Amino acid sequence: MRSKIMLFEQIRRDSRVEGLSVRALAKRHQVHRRTVRQALASAMPPEPVRRRWQSKKIDPFADAIDAMLRSDLTAPKKQRHTTVRILARLVAEHDARDLSYSTVRSYVNERRQEIWAETGRPMADVFIAQTHQPGAEAEVDFAELFVDLPTGRTKCYLFTMRLCFSGRAVHRVYPTQSQEAFLEGHIAAFTELGGVPTLQIKYDNLKSAVTQVLFGTDRRRTENERWVLFRSHYGFDAFYCMPGIEGAHEKGGVEGEGGRFRRNHLVPVPKVKSLAELNLRLAKADRADDHRRISGRVTTVGAMFGIEKLLLRPLPTETFEPGLLLNPRVDRHARVMVRNCQYSVPARFIGRRVRVHLRAGEVIVLDGRTVIAAHERSNGKGAQILDLDHYLEVLKYKPGALPGATALVQARAGGAFTPAHDAFWAAARKAHGDSGGTRELIDVLLLHRHMATADVVAGLRAALTVGATSADVVAVEARKQQQHDAGQPARPVDRSDTSEHTIVSLTQRRLADPTAVIAGLPADTRPLPSVTQYDELLSRRKPGPDATDEARGNVS
Repeated sequence: MRSKIMLFEQIRRDSRVEGLSVRALAKRHQVHRRTVRQALASAMPPEPVRRRWQSKKIDPFADAIDAMLRSDLTAPKKQRHTTVRILARLVAEHDARDLSYSTVRSYVNERRQEIWAETGRPMADVFIAQTHQPGAEAEVDFAELFVDLPTGRTKCYLFTMRLCFSGRAVHRVYPTQSQEAFLEGHIAAFTELGGVPTLQIKYDNLKSAVTQVLFGTDRRRTENERWVLFRSHYGFDAFYCMPGIEGAHEKGGVEGEGGRFRRNHLVPVPKVKSLAELNLRLAKADRADDHRRISGRVTTVGAMFGIEKLLLRPLPTETFEPGLLLNPRVDRHARVMVRNCQYSVPARFIGRRVRVHLRAGEVIVLDGRTVIAAHERSNGKGAQILDLDHYLEVLKYKPGALPGATALVQARAGGAFTPAHDAFWAAARKAHGDSGGTRELIDVLLLHRHMATADVVAGLRAALTVGATSADVVAVEARKQQQHDAGQPARPVDRSDTSEHTIVSLTQRRLADPTAVIAGLPADTRPLPSVTQYDELLSRRKPGPDATDEARGNVS
C-alpha cells in the first residue's frame, strides 16, 4: 500500500506541475490509464476488490463440500476432513472426476475459514497476554540434552525452574527424570533463589507429581503422596497444564527457556568428568545470565530478580530428604537390590537389613545413621555396581578369588586399580607365590581406607623401584609422601654417610636368613644373643639335690 501511495503522489504531482494528460502520465509511469484516473480522483488508493470464486466446475459440488466442512465442527481434531479426503469422497459419492486437487484445495481453504467464523470459533488458538506479580508464580520443565562423560556420550535431562515475573531461571542436569531428580531440582532451585513462590508453580502432568489425570471441566488430578508431602513442606500450590501439546502455551516461558539455555551454554556438547562438575558450571551460567535483558523489557533479569527475591516465601528451617527410603536385605554376595540394580556393601553386613536413600545421582546405604556405602546411581537395568574395598576382608582368606572378581574388573575400568597396583601384584606373586603375593596386595589396598590414593600409588612406585614386595614398605613410603604433601619437615639426613640409602622391609628382614643379603643390607655376622652374662648378677645359687644329700649325711 505504501508503494501505491507514493505512485499516486508522483502522478498527481506531474499532473499538477507539468499539466500532462492522462495518456502521457500512463506512459511515463507505465501504468494503466484507469490507475491514472484513480490517482487524479483521490490521493488514497482504493481498497483491492475481493476475488470471488468463479469456477463453474466446482459449483455443483459446493453444497456437498460445505456439508463436510460443517461436520468437522463437532469432529475430533485428528479426524477432520483433509482436501485429499474431500476430493476422494466427491469422486466416490458424486462422480466428480473432472475436479482437480488444486481447485478443491482453493475452495476448501476459503470456505473452511468462513464456516468456522460463522460459529464464532476461530480455527487458530488465540493467546491472551498475562501480567505476573513479583514472587507469585514459577514454571518447571525438563529438557533433553547430551553430555560427554568418561563412559561416553550420555543422554541426560535438564531441569529448569523459571520465575514468571523476572525471568530468573535455575538449571540442573540429572541422569533421569525420576521423582528423586524432580525433587532435588526443586530443592536446588529454591536454595539458589532464596525462597519459594507464594502463589503457584506450573507443571506438565509428570508422573513424578501426577498419578492420574481426571478429565472434566476442572483441572482435577490425582497427585503422588510423596509429591504432596513435598509441596506441603515448602508451602506452595501446583498448577497442571492441559495434557499434550495443547497445554504447552500455558507455561511458555519455561518451554522457551530450556531451549535458549541449551543453545547458549551447552553447545558444543559439554565434556565433563561427572554431572556434579557440570552442575557447578550451570550455576555460574545462571548467575551470568542476570545481565541479559529479555526482549520487550527495559531492565535486566538480575534487576527484576532483585525486586522479586524480597517477596518470595522464606525457606523452611528443616531440610527435606529427596531420596526414596528403602530397606533391602544384603544378599550372600554382599549386595543390595535397588530399582533392578545391585550395589555392594561391606561383606560384614551379609544377611542384615540396611537403609538405602535412593537419590537422583547416587545411592547411599546406611546402617542406622552410619553411612556404610555410597555409589553412583546406575540407569541400566540389571547392572552391578561393586566396590572392591567391600570384599577385602573376605579376599584376605580367599586370595584365589581376586583375579576373576567382578569388583576387580570394575575397579580397573574405573581407574581405582592402577597399573602400579598390577605391577606390584605381579612382583609380589613372583616373590611370595600366588596366595602370599595376593595377600600383600590386599594389605596395600587396605591402606586406601585411611590414606589418599595418590600417596599409596607413590608408595607402590617407590617400592617397585628397589624391588621391594612388602606392604610394610609401601606403607612407609606412602606416609613419607603424605608428610611431604602436608608440608611437614623431613628427618635430617646424615650427609657424612655415603652409603646408598635403600628401602628396608622389616618383615622380610625379621623372617629371612640372617646370613642373606636383603634389600641391599650387608650380611649379619654378629653372634646370637645370650643371657649367660646375667647369671653373675645372682646373689647366690640354690644348691642342687646332690649337695643337699651330702650335707645331710655329714650331719648324721
